[in-house]
Amino acid sequence: MGMTMTQKILAAHAGLRNVVAGQLIEADLDMVLGNDITAPVAIQEMTKIEKKQVFDKDKIALIPDHFTPNKDIKSAQNCKCLREFAKEYEITNYFEIGEMGIEHALLPEKGLVVAGDVVIGADSHTCTYGALGAFSTGVGSTDMAAGMVTGKAWFKVPSALKFELTGCPDRWVSGKDIILHIIGLIGVDGALYKSMEFTGDGIKNLSMDDRFTMANMAIEAGAKNGIFPVDNKTIDYMKGHSSKEYKIYEADVDAEYEKTYNIDLSKIRPTVAFPHLPENTKTIDEVGDIEIQQVIIGSCTNGRLEDLRAAAKVLDGRKVKKGMRVIIFPATQDIYLKAMEEGLLSIFIKAGAAVSTPTCGPCLGGHMGILAQGERAVATTNRNFVGRMGHVESEIYLASPAVAAASAVTGRISGPEELGL
Repeated sequence: MGMTMTQKILAAHAGLRNVVAGQLIEADLDMVLGNDITAPVAIQEMTKIEKKQVFDKDKIALIPDHFTPNKDIKSAQNCKCLREFAKEYEITNYFEIGEMGIEHALLPEKGLVVAGDVVIGADSHTCTYGALGAFSTGVGSTDMAAGMVTGKAWFKVPSALKFELTGCPDRWVSGKDIILHIIGLIGVDGALYKSMEFTGDGIKNLSMDDRFTMANMAIEAGAKNGIFPVDNKTIDYMKGHSSKEYKIYEADVDAEYEKTYNIDLSKIRPTVAFPHLPENTKTIDEVGDIEIQQVIIGSCTNGRLEDLRAAAKVLDGRKVKKGMRVIIFPATQDIYLKAMEEGLLSIFIKAGAAVSTPTCGPCLGGHMGILAQGERAVATTNRNFVGRMGHVESEIYLASPAVAAASAVTGRISGPEELGL
């Protein structure tokens, strides 16, 4: 029996010729990631380990992005913990305010992850790097601590679901719409501890930013990881961002999948996930008349340059509806700079939006856009659980940057087509 792409990567890093679903393995790690919430716990756990040296100072990344710039004393203490640890252990990839970004946009941009890598991160959206053909998954802080010391982690080899993508998406359909459509199809537990393996001719019609978004939200379907095959777009991206050697793995023709889903990209419409689960999806044609008070455009899911360009196309020459709050979060400093150079920030500000420094901010109910009781927001973030962005009686509607921008103009959930675009 052949192996999937994920299984081949894990086998290679475990020093095994082959692995099967359900097998317990110990694998070498190419990168260990933590942020200002999860890494301090891992650092504390390291004090309980006899060996207190890190396995490789170049293969650890520490990024203060969740409650930064520091929102209060506790968040400042957490960031101080990262800063002092990074200094003591000479961690190469510590990114201070002013050079940082939202971790899952920053690591690929900095070239720290490439195809064939095995990456763990103490953040559930570490699965983002599957867009590059890497195996990446979220872990707890104690596993992060062990990974920093040993350079290894144990895994149960996941079984796989295959998503055969065909066709070309319409103009206003993005990777966010596609992954919301898929999660609506299979449910938030539809890929529980499985690998979501994307394949098919339709992939050539998806940009790298589309793929990052889709891999990012694999966890919202319960998946262990999401992964894309490596093609010319992937290689061009890696060559443009990284000097690391990459290795391409391809699934065997007789690889075993629990189920195959055929997804025609040309038939997908802009999609919105209603409260309080990402699986509660409706197309833009089905949403009805829902008034909103806030729009958030950004996050590790949709804060990349293509996302900001899509929002700018909608907002250019238009105004945010009076009384609406619109906050835009470029995912990294480099994206922020490029958006400024392209004139995107000017479009946002003239439209009546606020532009923030890179931060996770409101996505996890942290700061910079918390919702009050009874308020509704359209957000390009990844989760819409009860109380996720503020008050337990607030509501989050997940959507693409284009839908979010159109909704900012009308003050209710809307698609760009409603504006004549």
